Amino acid sequence: MIEFDNYLSPGRKGFLVGIGGVSMSSLAEVLQGMGLAVSGSDMSESANVQALRRGGITVKSGHAAENITDDIDFVVRTAAVHDDNPEIMAARARGIPVFERTQAWGAISKDYSNALCIAGTHGKTTTTSMCTHILMAADRDPTVMIGGTLPLLNAGHRVGRGNTIIMEACEYYNSFLSFHPTVAVVLNVEADHLDFFKDLDDVKRSFRAFAQRTPEDGFVVANADDAETMDALQDLGRRVITFGLGKNADVHAENIEFIGANSHFDVIYNDRLFTDVTLHVPGLHNVKNALAAVAASICLGIRPTAVKYGLAGFNGAGRRFEFKGKYNGADVYDDYAHHPSELKALLDAVEQLGYSRTVLVFQPHTYSRTDALFDDFVEQLRRPDKLLLAEIFAAREKNTIGISSADLAAQVPGAAFYPSFPELEDALRQLAQPGDIVLTVGAGDVYKIGENLVKE
Repeated sequence: MIEFDNYLSPGRKGFLVGIGGVSMSSLAEVLQGMGLAVSGSDMSESANVQALRRGGITVKSGHAAENITDDIDFVVRTAAVHDDNPEIMAARARGIPVFERTQAWGAISKDYSNALCIAGTHGKTTTTSMCTHILMAADRDPTVMIGGTLPLLNAGHRVGRGNTIIMEACEYYNSFLSFHPTVAVVLNVEADHLDFFKDLDDVKRSFRAFAQRTPEDGFVVANADDAETMDALQDLGRRVITFGLGKNADVHAENIEFIGANSHFDVIYNDRLFTDVTLHVPGLHNVKNALAAVAASICLGIRPTAVKYGLAGFNGAGRRFEFKGKYNGADVYDDYAHHPSELKALLDAVEQLGYSRTVLVFQPHTYSRTDALFDDFVEQLRRPDKLLLAEIFAAREKNTIGISSADLAAQVPGAAFYPSFPELEDALRQLAQPGDIVLTVGAGDVYKIGENLVKE
């Protein structure tokens, strides 16, 4: 089997299919930074595509067989690109090897003596971002790959010169099993991506296999508060450092105080004060994310002061409780939550902030997830004062189930379903008032609704 490692040398020519995606555009710039000649294609003229072009990377609009020329050494594709794509077919016809995006990232991770890979059903982007802040504060000059935009980097990635790489590691399609972590973080394990995994046990097997990819002298950072995580990782044969709110965790928080959207707490490691932390992002879930980042930092030998100042400088990642502006006196925020547990964490955090009303605009993500977790979604969607539902964002799926957001609306008293964004925006214009928090929530394009209102 041909390994991607063989192509990681200056001068090699690579073509990336779906180059505009968050992870793919980051990969393109990292490969370019390593001296490779990179080009690619994408169906949409996104901000990422424009940024790549400004950086000297050629990006073709749309996919066509003629984009694949004889001088290309390898092709990398995103998970959304299938075998019937004309560029993939052309590459195979010419004998050009085709790699998955995660194979490329996995090969890159081998080049670093410290590879910090953050996995979990949710919280990955925030925790990866927190780790980035800490390692930047520690002057480790890390290479970074995040599944979102981090204001500190003004991007979702950076190419560093240090011996550390920080990577968000996704379980979907077992993608993270291509990575080579020296420190593997497991934030939580829940039933999700059930269009790929058979059930929760199948998800747990995947996370266990990820943790076992660490070398014998590596570390696994695990959530002591999450029973499924601890079950998946029992008798692992690796050094496991746990984090959590309970005192049974190796790294835990004491004296937690919430002041508005901020929190302050002491971090205890092995029964001794390690440092105190001030966080400028709301919610108990972010305290847990910070504890995971601290535990990972301890594995990497980061000093307490860098942890303290790194976390103090973190104000959130893009689309993670991101303040968009005001409309008619209401504060408008956007969040990526697309699983019932993420919705719960978001609403728990917002309830502490003292708004007179919570107005939730929710766009479910994928038909399979909405169907599989329907009752759990309904339980959380009953919590806000006002609920406006957009239609399900299909992502990679076709609606073979015959499900709609209208089905959710029917189970939530007072909820309203709007088939189109313009209708939903009109309803929000009538509804929003001073004292409200308006949340646009979901992993699709629902953020555009808040952005359109704020522009007005």
